[in-house]
Amino acid sequence: MKKNLFINGEWVHAERYSPLLSPYSGEVIAEVPAATLTEVEMALTAAYEARKTMAVMPSYQRARILENLAALLEQRSDEAAEIIALEAAKPLSTAKGEVDRTIQTYKFSAEEAKRIHGETIPVDAAPGGEGRVAYTVREPIGVIAAITPFNFPMNLVAHKVGPALASGNSVVLKPAAQTPLSSLFLAELLQEAGLPAGAFNVVTGSGKLIGEKLVTDERIQKISFTGSPSVGIGIRNKAGLKKVTLELGSNAAVIIDKGVDIDKIISRCVSGAFAFQGQVCISVQRVYVHEELYETFVEKFVAATQKLKLGDPLDPMTDVSALISSRDIERSLEWIEEAKQKGAIVATGGKSEGNILHPTVLLEVEPSQKVSCQEVFAPIVLINKFSTVDQAIELVNDSRYGLQAGIYTENIHTALMASQKLHVGGVMVNDIPTFRLDHMPYGGVKESGIGREGVKYAIEEMTEQKLVIFNQN
Repeated sequence: MKKNLFINGEWVHAERYSPLLSPYSGEVIAEVPAATLTEVEMALTAAYEARKTMAVMPSYQRARILENLAALLEQRSDEAAEIIALEAAKPLSTAKGEVDRTIQTYKFSAEEAKRIHGETIPVDAAPGGEGRVAYTVREPIGVIAAITPFNFPMNLVAHKVGPALASGNSVVLKPAAQTPLSSLFLAELLQEAGLPAGAFNVVTGSGKLIGEKLVTDERIQKISFTGSPSVGIGIRNKAGLKKVTLELGSNAAVIIDKGVDIDKIISRCVSGAFAFQGQVCISVQRVYVHEELYETFVEKFVAATQKLKLGDPLDPMTDVSALISSRDIERSLEWIEEAKQKGAIVATGGKSEGNILHPTVLLEVEPSQKVSCQEVFAPIVLINKFSTVDQAIELVNDSRYGLQAGIYTENIHTALMASQKLHVGGVMVNDIPTFRLDHMPYGGVKESGIGREGVKYAIEEMTEQKLVIFNQN
């Protein structure tokens, strides 16, 4: 199956193609374009021209296109889920959940397209403002470069494309090298939904080659990137005056306070740790449990983990499948071994079969170990004990990252204190840090990035405010 680039509303044959392999089986599943700088230039030119059309398009028309897109995706949801499962090795049940969320994200985008507005300014509040009327409007910024990761190849794309089109911008999308099929599928749907030619373009291939061009080209007005901190920091340093939204790494933690009913939260915590093999930015990587509950929590967590079914992502019964690459298997095993050498206990897992890493639970892990202080992005979770919630909060905050954190507690004072002291972008009380809805503000502090996603909040960052004043004197 050979795929082509999508540029200016047309499917364009590329100069070069490369095989796309299944992370699970290693078999070739498609031939994918490796875009050249010439082809990226074609996409940029198309998007730059289309920005004019998008800027003057009435909001109800933008909303209608996005509504059409959501309806088309709903009609072909099973096909979309199979694409995700095939290219990303995401278990089919989880992939279906992602498609459902993607539909919702485009629906939110359609709704928000009709709610973009400014405000009136009481200029007569200052001397010299008498006899004047002032108001603001929000205008699209132009061309947006969207650079997306492999782990949510449809919904994280939607969080960039949906708000961009809703606010009247055009887009050049560079999807992750392992998951381009989802983005090319989106291009097909947007074409059918009635989007003008050039408003959405997909270029696949080398992240370094394409990314460098997008980041430095003066026609790009904003970069929306989800990926590693090292790449994100590099983008920030090269972007100049472009607007930048960066959603980067995390090693998300949850605190389990004394008095919590463990039986009610075990399945939730296990799901948060191992859904999509832990390859989720807000996956539960660190669990801190009060010493009174520690032994019981560990016993029940390990027992639930050992019931997870490993296997083919296309099998509806599979809970955990292959990591995205064999390199990630090697890295994960090295990190587990490093922790063991420093005294960590492997309660379950710690081994691999092919590209599947068995869900791994580590105990008594030192904070300096990579499985604790770096982003593991694998089905690995550590469980450590604490004596006081203040101590647990210090452990959570002792991190380069600060995306989201969770705390389970029956004490409202503890919950309020933790929500104030946890240095993260979002605090989930009586839930895991993995909780996310597609209309809520989402983003982090420290090396977890800058800016916020969530449709309304992304639109704010994809538009510019203009002030207009009428002098009636």
